[in-house]
Amino acid sequence: MKVAVVGTGYVGLVVGACLAETGNDVVCADVDAAKIARLQENQLPIYEPGLEPLVVRNQREGRLQFTTDVGGAVERSDIVFIAVGTPPDEDGSTDLQHVLDVARTIGRHMDRPKLVATKSTVPVGTAEQLRAEIAKQTKTAFHVCSNPEFLKEGAAVEDFMKPDRVIVGVDSDDAARVLEELYAPFVRTGNPLIFMDIPSAEMTKYAANAMLATRISFMNQIAQLCEKVGADVTLVRKGIGTDRRIGSAFLFPGPGYGGSCFPKDVKSLIRMGEARGVPLDILAAVEAANERQKRLLFDKLAHHFDGRLRGTTVAVWGLAFKAETDDVRESPALVLVDMLLGAGATVRVHDPAALHTARRHLADRVTYAAHAYDALDGAAALAIVTEWLEYRNPDFDRIKRLLTRPLIVDGRNLYDPERLARLGFTYDSLGRRLACASS
Repeated sequence: MKVAVVGTGYVGLVVGACLAETGNDVVCADVDAAKIARLQENQLPIYEPGLEPLVVRNQREGRLQFTTDVGGAVERSDIVFIAVGTPPDEDGSTDLQHVLDVARTIGRHMDRPKLVATKSTVPVGTAEQLRAEIAKQTKTAFHVCSNPEFLKEGAAVEDFMKPDRVIVGVDSDDAARVLEELYAPFVRTGNPLIFMDIPSAEMTKYAANAMLATRISFMNQIAQLCEKVGADVTLVRKGIGTDRRIGSAFLFPGPGYGGSCFPKDVKSLIRMGEARGVPLDILAAVEAANERQKRLLFDKLAHHFDGRLRGTTVAVWGLAFKAETDDVRESPALVLVDMLLGAGATVRVHDPAALHTARRHLADRVTYAAHAYDALDGAAALAIVTEWLEYRNPDFDRIKRLLTRPLIVDGRNLYDPERLARLGFTYDSLGRRLACASS
């Protein structure tokens, strides 16, 4: 099939590359000329495991192209995916400016009947707005559908190629048949291709992300209570996760959720409810709990230094909001670093992939370490924020030699407290007893 993907951000680039991999003729369009030029040279704007080989191979074999000519991409294609950004407005609602701009461009270049599908996360009712904007520009028949994406950063290629499910909101049998054919290679193993009405598809994306965010904030609060009552959140997590009604996913405590989806989508869903007189009190609590959680690692560090962090050097491992990505949007690590700097501390940071993206926020206010151990020399504490694999089994003897004080504050519960105590560390994790060398 001839496919256009408008927007070469995280979603658009993954969608375009994966559709090309299954034999479709794909052109990805973006108004950012510098980004397109780099993509044409196989230089990706994001770090995502497995994505670069797909882009390189499919460009080489002619199935994937990149262009700044959005109108031309629309004209040559039968299916047009809209995958541009939908940033939050100041009140938390979704800014649809870029989506509607694309709709108008599609309408002006609607030279024959086409199917237009939204990949961008958009509020319920957006498809009808798109339909109206396109119709203002053309008399040609077209279909609009909602096809939300459920990609986990760090596993996006795997998620697209082997999806748990594909959600498609349609209002015509013709549109359903086209998308059924397009997605057939991805659902051969039996995972469902679920067709529904368009508003339900638009809502499904928000409901899924809000549910996952709720689980995260719930477990983070349970972890705090575990510390107060002497329980071990690791055991509690196992105990509840084996209940088939609950399951084990998204029950690990952490420093708070971040990234481009959960914070924005929770805010948008709250505003959507307010606009329709449906207060989503649970999600308001989830959002508030997450903001508090992002302070937790700083509070733990401040406690160990009796509130006197000025002049102290702290090493931070992990800047991305999660492992296997260079995305630092809404990252708890940036909150921690900002608070440490505000308290007068000196900060050294390391991340396997996100140093360049973090630099846009942190500038020259911190020291950037090319290797994890380089961040430790002379530091009085190590704070772990992101669960990168290379942090999971480090050389603890080396860590202890490099730190001036054997203190680790772990926001991901990567290590065994008893082992760290035996090695002579003070080890402060989430939802577990404080481990000390003397204990």
